[in-house]
Parts: sequence; structure tokens; C-alpha cells
Amino acid sequence: MGNDQAVVDADTAKSDAETPADSKKRLQILDGARKVFLSDGFDGASMNDIARVAGVSKGTLYVYFASKEVLFEELIWHDRRTQAEHMLTLDDDNHDVRAVLFKLGSTLVANLLTTDSIALLRTVIAISGKQPQIGRAFYAAGPERGVARLTRYLDSQVAAGVLDIADTRFAAMQFFELCLCGVLKPVLFGVEIPTGAAEIQRAIGSGIDMFLAAYARRG
Repeated sequence: MGNDQAVVDADTAKSDAETPADSKKRLQILDGARKVFLSDGFDGASMNDIARVAGVSKGTLYVYFASKEVLFEELIWHDRRTQAEHMLTLDDDNHDVRAVLFKLGSTLVANLLTTDSIALLRTVIAISGKQPQIGRAFYAAGPERGVARLTRYLDSQVAAGVLDIADTRFAAMQFFELCLCGVLKPVLFGVEIPTGAAEIQRAIGSGIDMFLAAYARRG
């Protein structure tokens, strides 16, 4: 079973186990938790504050989430999954690789450079040393999901004779890094404000040029 299918199966099993009322309450708690984690960070957030902001009792909160760590993992999984569903709508039959990659790269960068996404990424990095399962959850729900889906698209283009790639999974990881080159780290580390649209488009376009120079089938 591929990585992307395993993730889909896990999502389906989780949603099938909940009633509509459970799902609504869980989303209510996640919305409150998101506000508290982004405002106070992981260490500063408390279950008391999360219950208050979410508008539920502390007892209800613990019915759904046994600990702050479990709640944060669930929040990561939910938000990254939602983002991936929006971003990773790739048509395997579309052989205009440049256009597909440009849309994917633009959506990726736009999502990552939001204030909330940067705050969440900083929080995950800060606590992953002590709570490695949280780092793994973030990677599985976000980057790994993106790599798996792009790998499938690249496989389809290799099969169609458009691309010539020996290791499509590695090429997918390269593409995402090329899109973020010079864009993400300055913002992540507070060196500068988010890059403007023109600079982002230039960075993505340059990355795609390099990608296709390496992997487009000649002749």
C-alpha cells in the first residue's frame, strides 16, 4: 500500500468512528485549541484555557482528548489534511507539467507564508525535540502527504513520456524545496517580512525551470 493510500485509509477510519455530533464538538474544540496554541505556544497553552476558549467544560474536553499532546497532534493532523485537500488536486492526465507545477508551487507557498502557518511551524519545530511524535505527525499529515501525491503525478508523466525521472519520490521532494528556496526560511526565522507576489512567482518559476531542465524528456 502506498503512503498516500495509507493516510487516506487512516482518515476514513477516524471519520467513520464518529457521529455527526461528535464531529461537530471535536471541530469546536479544535477551533478553540488553534487560537490558544497560536497565541500562547504549546508550552504556554493549558487545557483550562483551551476549554474556556472552545466553550466547553474541562470534563468534555478530556472526553475527546486525553492530553494536550494528543489534542495538538489532532489539530496538526486536521489542519494539514484540510490544507492538503485544497492544495493537492493534481490531474494525472494533464501533461502541461509546467502549468501544473506552477499552480501547485504557488498554492504551497501561499499557504505556508500565512501568519498562522508560520506560527504553527515554529511551534512544531520548538517542541519536536521533546515530543518527537508531534514532529512525526506534522510531517506525515503535511510534507509526506504532499510528496506522495506529487510522486503519483510525476509517475503518470513518466509513463506518458513527458518526463524522464529515475526516482520520482526524490524528485517530488526536490520540487518542494526548489519552490521554497529563498522564500520560507527568511520569514520562518524572522529575517524579513513575507516576500511579495512577484518575488514568489519568480522563485517558483526559477525552481520549475531547474526541475524541467533536469527531468523533461528530450526530443
